[in-house]
Amino acid sequence: MKISLSVPVYNEREALTPLFEKVQRVMRAHYGNDWEIIFVNDGSHDGSEKLLDDLASKNPEVKVVHFRRNFGQTAAMMAGFDFAQGETIIPLDGDGQNDPEDIPRIVAKLDEGYEVCSGWRKDRQDNALQRNIPSIFANKLISAVSGVELHDFGCSLKAYRAEVIKGVRLYGEMHRFLPIYAKWHGARITELPVNHHARKTGHSKYGLERVLKVVMDLLTVRFMDRYMLKPMYLFGFWGFLFLCGSVGFTAWALYMRTRGYFFTATPLPMMAIFSFMTGVICFLMGLLAEMVTRTFHESQNKAIYMVRDTRNLDGKTSAI
Repeated sequence: MKISLSVPVYNEREALTPLFEKVQRVMRAHYGNDWEIIFVNDGSHDGSEKLLDDLASKNPEVKVVHFRRNFGQTAAMMAGFDFAQGETIIPLDGDGQNDPEDIPRIVAKLDEGYEVCSGWRKDRQDNALQRNIPSIFANKLISAVSGVELHDFGCSLKAYRAEVIKGVRLYGEMHRFLPIYAKWHGARITELPVNHHARKTGHSKYGLERVLKVVMDLLTVRFMDRYMLKPMYLFGFWGFLFLCGSVGFTAWALYMRTRGYFFTATPLPMMAIFSFMTGVICFLMGLLAEMVTRTFHESQNKAIYMVRDTRNLDGKTSAI
């Protein structure tokens, strides 16, 4: 099969039929029957499940994966990749804001020798204060930290060669960093402006709190990139700084004692030291927890989602 489309769905019932009809029209015009679309129902409770089952019963190119509960967008995207059979895998939002007309254009970019083509919502139709402005700063930060120069990491519409993306395992909310993971696997990445439509149904599942999550996830990605195989470089560096600080503070305290000040004259130096150390320890413990989580999942080949049922996938409840 040439192309697999992966669509995470969470309470998007009203948008699904128009989205599928447009996808079907575009894909049949350009690829005949050599494609599939995998809807991953991420625990929807608005009637999306029944609608997806109806679509699958009438259209053999429609594959459906029903999760047992809501696991989040990253897990839904990962399931779509796991079940995909195409040589090219394209994630697509289920809210209808991505334009299926852009699919042939981004696939054509892969034919130029790239393994990843990322969509860029150049004229983004979202709330400027809540979505667009924070997104601009977040994308610049991610590009600067990761070294992968893209304008729009958050755009779901991207095209991946299957051999690149199949080796990637995602956890937490790391789906926005897929191009970075692909880059680690040696993928050549390009970018293409794509259309973006205003949401017509439902409401966004994200708010301003997503900015903080992006920053925390970015710190994790940076750590995984630079220190996953050599964590002692990071921990040893901080340990050396603490030792130097300990020597410096001791020397300072002894000097102040010779000037007639008692060690207990003020609690402020001790408070500053303990606050700083506690913050750093918490941060480093968070990074250690990330490593332990990945080791737990990957060493035991555990999936980050549980499938209750499938449609048009020969009864498979796991792609692993």
